[in-house]
Amino acid sequence: MEYLNTSSEEGFILVGFSDWPHLEPILFAFISMFYSLTLFGNTVIIILSQLDLRLHTPMYYFLCHLSFLDLCYTASTVPQLLVNLSGLDRTISFGRCVAQLFIMLSLGGIECVLLVAMAIDRYAAVCRPLHYTTIMHPVLCRALVVFSWVGGLVNSLIQTSLVMTMPLCGHQLNHFFCELPVLLKMACEDTGGTEVNLFVARVIILVCPLLLILGSYAHIARAVLNIRSMAGRRKAFGTCASHLIVVAMFYGSAISTYLQPVHRYSDSEGKFVALFYTVITPMLNPLIYTLRNKDVKGALWKVLGRGTDSR
Repeated sequence: MEYLNTSSEEGFILVGFSDWPHLEPILFAFISMFYSLTLFGNTVIIILSQLDLRLHTPMYYFLCHLSFLDLCYTASTVPQLLVNLSGLDRTISFGRCVAQLFIMLSLGGIECVLLVAMAIDRYAAVCRPLHYTTIMHPVLCRALVVFSWVGGLVNSLIQTSLVMTMPLCGHQLNHFFCELPVLLKMACEDTGGTEVNLFVARVIILVCPLLLILGSYAHIARAVLNIRSMAGRRKAFGTCASHLIVVAMFYGSAISTYLQPVHRYSDSEGKFVALFYTVITPMLNPLIYTLRNKDVKGALWKVLGRGTDSR
């Protein structure tokens, strides 16, 4: 088999969805629309979070960073995917592939830890409401965000280094971006030792944060059940519902992709799962957090000059 050395200038051919040519025009139209909505929705959240004083709270501080992550996430894959679907260019250089893998793993790791910070915020709001402002001090919020970025970048550097030091066979990459499991399947040598190290790194960045989130919500659930009035329970649950939905979508797709053995990874299924977390989820996040949120709606109407408060 032909080896593709890490210094090779040939790079890769991204197969993408060329196995289903009849789907490519449809995917191009829908992904273009979803990408536009993603850019618009997340940009609006960032702008509103900066302009309206009512949104200068820990919750919206974290949400603003989540929206920025979603913008970066889609920008690193979707434009290339649209070019791929149009058939104009299906190639990617080795250097761009390494950079894309590093960026995607970094952003995913950062979001893992950032969702923990948001869970801590919800825990303080529901379980320690009288001490909320003391617990969620701006210094702590900034520290949590910095820790998210550092943790995601370090974890990504470790995983990217492990993958890209392996010799790879061939130059056809059966995906629409440089996805970690697909690259592992292209290895020309036994990847057992590398897979173990990668699995440890992924457990640290995926499973450990998820356990912290579940622990936070266990305390939240107990606190909500202790509320006697049904209205109080609905209000408490309402403050957490959006975050729970985002956690379920993000971790569901991440675990199904990264916490399974490489030999069980399906290239075809992996592409559609990747579409979900690179295109659909970043578009849905702004909707999930704003559809029933009176503060965001009020801020939007205020910026548009159509009212001072929607509540």
